[in-house]
Amino acid sequence: MYQKTVQLILLLFVPLLVSGQGESYDTLMLGKHALVLSPIILKSANDGPYIFIEDGQLIEKNIVEGEVVRKVLSEDAYPTKFKQGKSKYKKVKKIAALSDLHGQYDLAIEILTNNKIIDKNHNWNYGEGHLIIVGDIFDRGPQVNEILWLLYNLEQQAEAAGGQVHVLLGNHEYMIFQQDVRYIHKKYAIISHLLETSYSDMYGKETVIGRWLRSKPTVVKINDNTFVHGGFSKAFLENGYNRSLINKEMSNSIDMEEDELEKTNIYSRYFGDKGPIWYRGYFEDNLPDEEVSEILSTVSANHIVVGHCSNETVVELYDGKIYGVDSSIKLGKYGELLFIENNKYYRGTKDGKRLEFKAKL
Repeated sequence: MYQKTVQLILLLFVPLLVSGQGESYDTLMLGKHALVLSPIILKSANDGPYIFIEDGQLIEKNIVEGEVVRKVLSEDAYPTKFKQGKSKYKKVKKIAALSDLHGQYDLAIEILTNNKIIDKNHNWNYGEGHLIIVGDIFDRGPQVNEILWLLYNLEQQAEAAGGQVHVLLGNHEYMIFQQDVRYIHKKYAIISHLLETSYSDMYGKETVIGRWLRSKPTVVKINDNTFVHGGFSKAFLENGYNRSLINKEMSNSIDMEEDELEKTNIYSRYFGDKGPIWYRGYFEDNLPDEEVSEILSTVSANHIVVGHCSNETVVELYDGKIYGVDSSIKLGKYGELLFIENNKYYRGTKDGKRLEFKAKL
């Protein structure tokens, strides 16, 4: 079943009479809940930057105490064209992976700093290593934009140092692209209102971060590890496996209208519960070892690293064939990353300790 549902957060602005004051404020309906946009609520809103591309100009917009501050930038302040990177990398000596950050910027900073991926000033500190975000930056938490700009900057710094940052697209990225904003934090409903722009268009194809995101892949292979948000099911692979084609077709789907998308094979193949951004079978279906080995053989990898399914820590499954790196960072309390160095796999804890995975009895 196709997982994308209709947009349930309705940005409806209706007058609300505040009892005893005789004042009328706009109200934001978040599903069944009303958020009154009182002066106090609006004045507490701070966010940005959002870099829009309007009539050939770069326009920076920030929200400062509930007011939109607009500034025209020089045309070379940010690139507006982004090339899609490779989907396969070899001979990478150091790899770190985590996923499902879901707007938890402060916790992500803590994990990355304590594990020496970034320094205390939030700059790249992992040398020639590769950092992989295995999907789901968007939704739930209040600091999505901060994470996006962090990764945008780290990507450039890593490349200059001979390393790489890979931002993979997960189901929540595609949900935002496709106007499904059920899970955005209430802060972003307010910011959207103030900018007079839909949340999806805040990361649309006429924004710098939106264009940058549209250059990102769904799947990447590094050494003998394949990284993808949900995973590859046997059913999905029955139609063949071509990593570059998967990235191309998923990318092509981003700005399709829903009616148009439903008419394509992409709709049923990629966005169902057996597709690469929604699949949960490694965690929920107790797959036979033979099936997991067959999946790995088909994708030409010895290991698959996924996010999407939350656990208390980074986990090792199926005798080290599958690794899950969604360690519930979305809750804002704890999280880990996966280190792969010298063909060994370790948990990197929140406080920077490296732990080997416990041997199976």
